[in-house]
Amino acid sequence: MSKEKTEAELLKEKLCLKKDHFDERFGEETAKADEFCAGYMEFLGTAKTERECNAYIIEKAKKNGFTAFDRTKSYKPSDKVYYDNRGKAVILAVMGKKGVTEGAKIVASHIDSPRLDLKPTPLYEDNELAYFKTHYYGGLRKYQWGAIPLSLHGVLVRSDGTSITVSLGEKPGEPKFVVTDLLPHLAKEQSKRTLSEGLKGEELNILIGSRPFKSDSGSELVKLNILKLLNEKYGIIEEDFISAELELVPAFTVDSVGFDESLIGGYGHDDRVCAYPAFEALFSLTDAPEHTAVAVLADKEEIGSDGNTGLNSSYLKYFIADLAALDNMEGRHALSKSECLSADVNAGFDPTFASVHDKNNAAFLNHGVVVTKYTGARGKSGTSDASAEFVGKVRKILNDASVCWQTGEMGKVDEGGGGTVAMYIANLDVNVVDLGVPVLSMHSPYEIVAKADVYSTYRACEAFYKSI
Repeated sequence: MSKEKTEAELLKEKLCLKKDHFDERFGEETAKADEFCAGYMEFLGTAKTERECNAYIIEKAKKNGFTAFDRTKSYKPSDKVYYDNRGKAVILAVMGKKGVTEGAKIVASHIDSPRLDLKPTPLYEDNELAYFKTHYYGGLRKYQWGAIPLSLHGVLVRSDGTSITVSLGEKPGEPKFVVTDLLPHLAKEQSKRTLSEGLKGEELNILIGSRPFKSDSGSELVKLNILKLLNEKYGIIEEDFISAELELVPAFTVDSVGFDESLIGGYGHDDRVCAYPAFEALFSLTDAPEHTAVAVLADKEEIGSDGNTGLNSSYLKYFIADLAALDNMEGRHALSKSECLSADVNAGFDPTFASVHDKNNAAFLNHGVVVTKYTGARGKSGTSDASAEFVGKVRKILNDASVCWQTGEMGKVDEGGGGTVAMYIANLDVNVVDLGVPVLSMHSPYEIVAKADVYSTYRACEAFYKSI
């Protein structure tokens, strides 16, 4: 016999904000979430750099009927196109019944992640050990990158203009690379450093070999032997490093975490955990949406979105202008009527480090996709701060589609904060709000997310694309 609810309980149910765990309201969708995340885990383990993500997305887009965008062609509703921006960023679009006459529905994510880049002249020998010098990319915590297995990815352009793609250290039996660290027995002085300088930038040197070339006498014979091996394998000389983009990333697998396997551990959740739902939701559109649906998978977000593959450039603006031209209107008019979800991660509440969060405004794992009205630092520096009207519209879209969602901020006001691509899209006169997956250990070599939240983000993107 069920107990009758008290007046206070009924009133709380009516008036108070509900912060539901995914399993409380959507437990019957757990199997769907697990199935969706199996595909995501395959993507995360396969595409570890922005170039690899770009190639993966375009290949999958082609399998889903997308063709390269041609601004001189005419398109009809439900036609699917992609635009490849220099092999490092990609835009996908499904043409809507109304085209972009009333604006496009845009979901923007980024596919770059913190990593170690090789310097232009990286190879050197020191006391019969060969190393690569690196320059770290993005807001990583340097001490976390020592004494872990790393793999080498990227592209080299040779003097004759031909290029080669490199991926070494991911497959079983392939060599790995590593940044060495001090043994605790000799780390007395190092231990006095602040945590941010546990390993300094110039100490992030990659150990790559120790065998000298034959038994000749002379200096730098280990370096010479490495160059010989690289020349035999890739046909390169030392000068070719100057025209290369080579990245060291964690050589970890992507794994289910926990006895209940409810979590995912891996490198690069920020922000591929939002990029994957964004393009998969677009692929799921079997009928023409009312408005043209666009997924933007961008580069360079981790270093400020600058550069011609970042969203602080004009390639999205130009793409929308080309779509607008198909409808005989100006791009700026289409942009001013467009709406965007800046799909990026937020800090998940970590009970071990609870003091940095305002618990009332924190995002929790397994509570669904996080709507973030503003990001930025301290006094809302570096954010677009979405309007109440647009947040209200997105809130209604999510509720009407029965999406599990929550709100959250990036920690307490004076603790720090972070930024996304939202402000660059807002600068184009587009309504935009941040939305994404809460993450533990963000920017580390092995981040953690909840499968329920990844699936909820997919459902949110799908609902947004289909909204009127």
